[in-house]
Amino acid sequence: MTQALTVSLGDRSYPIYFTGSKNALAATITALRESGKSLRAIADQGALNTQPDFLRKAGFQEDEILVLPAGETTKSIDHFAQVLSFLAKGSINRDGSLFAFGGGVTGDLAGFTAASYLRGIDFYQIPTTLLSMVDSSVGGKTGINLPEGKNMVGAFWQPKAVFIETALLTTLLDREFSAGMAEVIKYGLLADNLLFKKLEELDQLKADSPELIEIVRQCCALKAMIVADDEKETASSGGRALLNLGHTFAHAIENAAGYGDYLHGEAVAIGLNLATQLSVELGQLEGNAVDRVSNVLKKYDLPIILKQPLDTNALIDAMGRDKKNRLGQLRFVTMTEIGKAVTTEEVDLELIQKLLKHVGAAS
Repeated sequence: MTQALTVSLGDRSYPIYFTGSKNALAATITALRESGKSLRAIADQGALNTQPDFLRKAGFQEDEILVLPAGETTKSIDHFAQVLSFLAKGSINRDGSLFAFGGGVTGDLAGFTAASYLRGIDFYQIPTTLLSMVDSSVGGKTGINLPEGKNMVGAFWQPKAVFIETALLTTLLDREFSAGMAEVIKYGLLADNLLFKKLEELDQLKADSPELIEIVRQCCALKAMIVADDEKETASSGGRALLNLGHTFAHAIENAAGYGDYLHGEAVAIGLNLATQLSVELGQLEGNAVDRVSNVLKKYDLPIILKQPLDTNALIDAMGRDKKNRLGQLRFVTMTEIGKAVTTEEVDLELIQKLLKHVGAAS
């Protein structure tokens, strides 16, 4: 087994497997079974449709797999309850393990269920989308949505291991791949100027591009470093909150539009455009950055404006419920240069309203 990267969290440290990830997964499942532990898996229906034999070949039986619908609406209280019942009916005890096979929705739901069931069982991530490979499968943020806002119920619960098999991306829809690229672009903007320049210079990356695996590893390494320094986002400034570049806007867009209208990465792309504009308006960033960022987003067929108008007040209200806010004030992640992000508070509300109207929000 090839362990390419470790998320360093003391006795809760865990590996992210790249090369040889299928062998590492099969060996992990075999070892757990030999030790007498019960296993269950949650699988995204879309991932199973394109990879119907993956879990079976890894060592799972059909009755050990709960298949859930694809899409953001699966991150709900109803599906959370369904997964809890699936574990309870299978008599899974505290030494059982739950595996997530799917994108960020599946991983977030599985992780939160694992954190909650019997006050915590082990879980493992098998991400099947680019977005989940570079972002949501690493770091232990788990949760579900409420009608009032995204990820408003959740827990920090680290996986025991992450198995990244980029070959799974060859069956991903183009729209899903593009959505994942929004998170890749985010990492370049917040922490790695050279990565961003690489994305500017490369031809459009595809699932079978030879450069992709190293870029995925690069993003995971950046996230692992940030998570190790500020696991539960408690730093008074900077820290893990920087990973939310563009996300205050993005989560508000998803909420106001109704979950499922935008893929998460599509909303993030608009959020990155807005965060760049905000950074320029605040005098933190040079004006040409707006064109540089929007050009890279458009290269990957990502939106930079709203598909249709959303109510400005609804967007502002959703931002007011964002978890990153402090002392009742909106808190944004902005950039002082491409490759360096900061947390910014006390932003004038009229400026936010103006920027939202620039991307198509309605008065």
